Amino acid sequence: MTPPIEGFSKLSKEEKIDWIAARFTDNSEETKKTLKRYWNQDKQLQQLHDEFIENTISNYYLPLGIAPNFLINGKVYAIPMAIEESSVVAAASKAAKFWLERGGFKAEVLGTEKIGQVHFTYAGEADQLEAFAGRVIPIMKKDVADLTAKMEKRGGGVRSIELRDKRMELEDYFQLHCTFETADAMGANFINSCLEQFAQTLEREAKNDPQIEEDKLEVIMSILSNYVPNCRVRAEVSCKIEELDEHDNISPEQFAEKMVQAVAIAKAEPYRAVTHNKGIMNGIDSVVLATGNDFRAVEAGIHAYASKDGSYTSLTHASIENGIFRFWIEIPLALGTVGGLTGLHPMVRLSLDILQKPSAKELMQIAAVAGLAQNFAALRSLVTTGIQQGHMKMHLLNILNQLKASTPEKTAIVQLFRDRQVTHRAVAEALEKLRSAS
Repeated sequence: MTPPIEGFSKLSKEEKIDWIAARFTDNSEETKKTLKRYWNQDKQLQQLHDEFIENTISNYYLPLGIAPNFLINGKVYAIPMAIEESSVVAAASKAAKFWLERGGFKAEVLGTEKIGQVHFTYAGEADQLEAFAGRVIPIMKKDVADLTAKMEKRGGGVRSIELRDKRMELEDYFQLHCTFETADAMGANFINSCLEQFAQTLEREAKNDPQIEEDKLEVIMSILSNYVPNCRVRAEVSCKIEELDEHDNISPEQFAEKMVQAVAIAKAEPYRAVTHNKGIMNGIDSVVLATGNDFRAVEAGIHAYASKDGSYTSLTHASIENGIFRFWIEIPLALGTVGGLTGLHPMVRLSLDILQKPSAKELMQIAAVAGLAQNFAALRSLVTTGIQQGHMKMHLLNILNQLKASTPEKTAIVQLFRDRQVTHRAVAEALEKLRSAS
């Protein structure tokens, strides 16, 4: 068994690599070569990357693609997408082109309220605590004045602080439920700083208030919530049913009805809903990653929203009314265009430039549209040709790379499979036949 190490974080990057390579890999020299191959040759830029997180040993690259021709609220976008999965960018681009000729995407932000909580217990009388909260909340707001000054100039700040009695869920449990506006910042650090000050004020004032039994009040923790149901965005597309005329093997009416049924199945069946929503997140996450936002927070909040009515269900909706096909999504989405990596990571800055320097609200709309487009593309394939035909064609180069095909071999095999179904076995056999012939 490999023994644990003390003081790993204090080692130099070279020393960390030497230790990892020698203790945990079969070929230490090859490991070191691989890690160093992905270092940026610009030493200043590499140092910037090294300082993003702890114990950095190299960089992990993802492809950055562009999905063009997104018409959103009358404005054309080319959307940067950072993702490794075959066919995602192609599918988004195809959906964008489809709707470009049918009026494009409409999107609107329905709210931007974010949430944080101070969790604490109080074993005394609830009415005394309620009266105390009424006295202490104004003091809390004054105590964060220095923290909120800059945010308030940008139109943000603390919006509300509310005492909530949660003893039905947990013995002696109360919380301060706080709402915030953070303008173009995602605002995590701002919110958490305010919450920690609220907690300090709560404890300090409890000691000085004769109506509160100080030893019965204990702050457990203070933290923002990534569930933001009131920070919500809506995106939709619509057209006359007869305009859904892209497929020779299915009528526009059949296509519209199948799309509505596919969404209805995802609403009714959680097993299907998870995969349905995963496809939506292919689009959203790739935009969130490209713009330096927190895709884990976005994922957690959106999936919680998908379960808000008691069972996990589809995030998208579809309808046919008066000869009009409508397809839409409404999701919580807390994003920022200032702060965090947005001003530090060069590729993040470039992605935001490509998006024409959007505000946080505009970025919310763009990300929601990317998710809607991805879902439309996936469902369109599912109800017509099937998902594998397009996906495996995009996956063809990955298969060829796994089989270590040369550039001429790739060219020949891609040409061969232009009109053939792609499977790993079929590609391997074709490559072996090609090599035998040559």
